[in-house]
Amino acid sequence: MREFVIQENEAGQRFDKYLRKLLQNAPGSFVYKMLRKKNIVLNDKKSDGAARLTEGDNVKLYLSEETFLKFSMGDVGEVLEGLPKVNLGRFPLEFLYEDEDVLIVDKPAGMLSQKAKADDVSANEYLLAYLLACGKISEEELKTFRPSVVNRLDRNTSGILIFGKTLKGLQEMSDDLKERGISKYYLCLVQGKVTESRHIEGYLRKDEAKNKAEILKQPATKDDKWIETEYAPVRQFSDATLLEVRLITGRTHQIRAHLASIGHPILGDAKYGGERVPGISAQLLFASRVRLTNGQEVKAPMPEAFRRAMERL
Repeated sequence: MREFVIQENEAGQRFDKYLRKLLQNAPGSFVYKMLRKKNIVLNDKKSDGAARLTEGDNVKLYLSEETFLKFSMGDVGEVLEGLPKVNLGRFPLEFLYEDEDVLIVDKPAGMLSQKAKADDVSANEYLLAYLLACGKISEEELKTFRPSVVNRLDRNTSGILIFGKTLKGLQEMSDDLKERGISKYYLCLVQGKVTESRHIEGYLRKDEAKNKAEILKQPATKDDKWIETEYAPVRQFSDATLLEVRLITGRTHQIRAHLASIGHPILGDAKYGGERVPGISAQLLFASRVRLTNGQEVKAPMPEAFRRAMERL
């Protein structure tokens, strides 16, 4: 028999969803069969799996050890092995905001938001390692809940990254982004002079093989996604402009491809035709600020590459 007590990070989800995470290798039919036969009980009572869990709930699984190990999440050890060792005094991500449920950090350029392949170490792994090192989540809790980044930034785009520490934080931030309750702003240096603010629209098609997007006026397939982008000039240079961009929809490479499609590619973004600023190797785009649904605004400091680029322009 295995017994579990629901922790704060696990509360709020349906019982059957919790069990599907705990027994991720088991077919759904097995989970519901065990519930019907009272081999899995909630607070010592039979459950159909629809109940919402609360902190302190007791879950008992009357399964053989062999069966539990066969069906349980077997990759927690692999997750732990893939986490970096962290020195909290020299953490590679700058903390911009933190409460009980949410953490907002400044991701440096060159770091992945989430891993693309098994041996990657991304911002997500660093933040999981931070929570474990601080005792804000336990290894046992990782069996049924994985804190995670909510928004993604391209590897070479720096700036604001939102991370859900708890199930509540992850769900609320994900919902707010989906419903556009969170406003996301970026700063970028683009080629050419931009003198007016604009709201631009189109359809984005992603070529996965080339990892590149193109912008269309009309969709040709169901995979072509509607996009909206707003921008306003902040400062002009001889043949470049500092723009503040508000991302209304959030597609991969949206800002980079959309601005390039109107003749203003981002400086340093060779993939979309952006010229390099002498002495600056960075792609000059960063997620500068977010406005949360409660009106609170979180800002990231301007990267040093931006300051040096503007001096050269």
